Amino acid sequence: MRLFRIGPFAVPVIALFLMLSGCQRAAEQATDTKPTSEVESGKYTREQLAERTVHRRAVEAFIWGLPAVNYDLMLQEMLTKTPGKVGEVIYWGKPLDWHNQTLTPNPDTLYFMAFFNTRDSGPMVLEIPPADTGALNCNIVTVWQMPLEDAGKLGVDKGAGAKFLIVPPGYDKAVPRGYNVLRPDTFAGYMLYRSNLQSHSESDIADSVAYGKRVKFYPLSQAANPPATVFTDVQSVDFDSTIRYDASFFEGLNRVVQSEPWQPRDRALIDMLKSLGIEKDRPFNPDAATKKIFDAAALEAKAWLDDKYEAGWSIFFDGTHWRAAAPAPLIKAAQAEFNEPNDYPIDVRGLTYSFAYIGLKRLGAGQFYLISIADKNGKTLDGGKQYRLHVPPNVPVDQYWSVTVYDRETHALVKNMSRASRASNNSQVQKNDDGSVDLYFGPSAPAGKESNWVPTDSKREFELMFRLYGPKKELFDKAWTLADAELVTSM
Repeated sequence: MRLFRIGPFAVPVIALFLMLSGCQRAAEQATDTKPTSEVESGKYTREQLAERTVHRRAVEAFIWGLPAVNYDLMLQEMLTKTPGKVGEVIYWGKPLDWHNQTLTPNPDTLYFMAFFNTRDSGPMVLEIPPADTGALNCNIVTVWQMPLEDAGKLGVDKGAGAKFLIVPPGYDKAVPRGYNVLRPDTFAGYMLYRSNLQSHSESDIADSVAYGKRVKFYPLSQAANPPATVFTDVQSVDFDSTIRYDASFFEGLNRVVQSEPWQPRDRALIDMLKSLGIEKDRPFNPDAATKKIFDAAALEAKAWLDDKYEAGWSIFFDGTHWRAAAPAPLIKAAQAEFNEPNDYPIDVRGLTYSFAYIGLKRLGAGQFYLISIADKNGKTLDGGKQYRLHVPPNVPVDQYWSVTVYDRETHALVKNMSRASRASNNSQVQKNDDGSVDLYFGPSAPAGKESNWVPTDSKREFELMFRLYGPKKELFDKAWTLADAELVTSM
């Protein structure tokens, strides 16, 4: 065997040949897998860096800004589509139908909504009437939908009625006696109150409207001689505040930045938003290329939110797919006014305000909501199929319960449907002999079950929300439970 000497070692020639051949092949393979672009190799042009910065920051800004833009969408719908103004009250004079495209509303009560802006008006007075001829469930929130207070029969006043005073941030003047003072950290906000129905009869609806109009809303500066509160019925308006997953979202976000003070907890966003062209006291004029990036970022945010929504959070009733409509981390943070030093759940807050609106100070005291997007077998609820939901007797509520169908994609009432829900305060709903109720959801009514049926769109997926107004201890002790909706294969 012929040897080739390398230093102190003698290597067979054949082995040396193989070694050199291997090195050559490794070099060729390294050449073959060389990155095909500067981006893949970690080298970016200035233009690429700028575009990627805008995109990733726009995704995060979208998720962070959802509760405020959610608020702004409702405000803009009022200002552009109705005669209603800030400092007045708009209301829906009948149970809601699909023309109301707010996020997961309740079609079994009457909705009243009032926006305030203390920068313009100064402190605002809100008078809630006592629960005598009717009852309200009222929630007052900031621009960021942080709950300020709950009022009405199950609110802070326990139905006795109350006068609230909403003051501007930093307000340090003396406050007259007799008011529950609310100190939001934003100038603007809104209140949502529901005037409960005894039934869906025309007379009960009229009584509920009349009771809701006993609320008074006016500036403190006019308290000596309060003007009459202006009420505008918007029942027939196509009121659409579903989230827009495109560049227009950032127009709403800019309006909020321009009109409201920065919260200390959000100061890290100031510089990030500048890179998007959103800066206090400066015009927001994104060019066509930037709007294209915003469109892509909004769709990525939607994909992220949809994935988190599909994955869900903690189950309320073991062995089912029912979840509390507000994840526990958000409830905890909101009750602490988002001021906990080591916790700021932006992601779960964004998720929640992608499918709902308003904030509750005492979730579980006045109302509690459960949501489900799957049937008993874990399959997505399909509008082209028929389902049955069995509601056991003795639902633990002081007021009423209801079940509503929403469009899975938009989280709003399904368009062009004759009704969206069934509830215990609807006299048409038929009970079983033991007091339980079987409800049906599908594109057509099962024979003889029309009064207990909610129509679905055969081309769209849907979700269910089960509401409990005046929930009792038995609910939270799980002494009463609700099973999943089941696919009906035959009747």
